[in-house]
Formats: sequence, structure tokens, C-alpha cells
Amino acid sequence: MRARARKRAAAAPVVEIGYEFGFDAAHRFGGAPRGHKYRGVHGHSFRVEIALRGTPRPPHGFVADLEKIERACRALRRQLDHKLLNKIKYLTNPSLENLALWIWDRLAGKFPGLARVTVRRDSLAQSASYFGPDGPKQEGTSHKA
Repeated sequence: MRARARKRAAAAPVVEIGYEFGFDAAHRFGGAPRGHKYRGVHGHSFRVEIALRGTPRPPHGFVADLEKIERACRALRRQLDHKLLNKIKYLTNPSLENLALWIWDRLAGKFPGLARVTVRRDSLAQSASYFGPDGPKQEGTSHKA
């Protein structure tokens, strides 16, 4: 019996879109040892990148509506900008890592394609990224027919 060639279904394209916003804020790490430079109140300029992944959907071809993403991020910025981060509810220990988690928690329910939240302090060349509870998606994996 002759083997029939299987046609692979064309995989839907996955596209990553992003939006960035910045804010300036102060924080402190009271649990740091005495004399540690981060123990006292100090400030930074932060930059946040939101990434969403998905397949562009008809009729407009969007993965997600960037206007809605901008609106949600403006609301977050208003909560963070020129604030003492330690005083924000659920953000008493505002490390880069915890900021990424805090932002994720506020966006994930609104944007199902949320793939990554990265928070940066460019002046110190530091960043933290959170990829959600399932971790980062692996790129370039092969699939058998």
C-alpha cells in the first residue's frame, strides 16, 4: 500500500506586539542591612515593556487593540508615577521583580495574550522580566507530523 503524503495545516502566524511606558518613583528596602545603599528612600526612572503574543485576527488584523493596551498602561502609570512605591497596595517590597509581577497581575485578566512584562532601570542597566505563571514560551521547537 502506497503511503499517502499528509498535508500539514499551515500554522497560524504568531506575532508579538509591545507597548512601553515610563514612570519616576521612589522606594526603599527596609530589610536591607544597615548601611546598604538601597535601604533608605531613593528614586529611579523606570521603563516598562508589555508584550502580547497571538495571531492577528480579522477583520482588523490586530493581535490586541493597542489603544486598549495604552489606556490600561496609562492607568498603571498614574498609580506609580511620582509615588513612594512601598505605599502602594500589594507592593510593599517594590523590587524590579515584584514590580513586574504587580503589573502582570493588573493586566493579565484584560489581555489574554500577555506574554511578558519587563521593568527596567536603564540608568543602572538593570531589568527583570516576568513571563507569567507558565514561564516563557519556547521558540523554535520542532513539531512532528
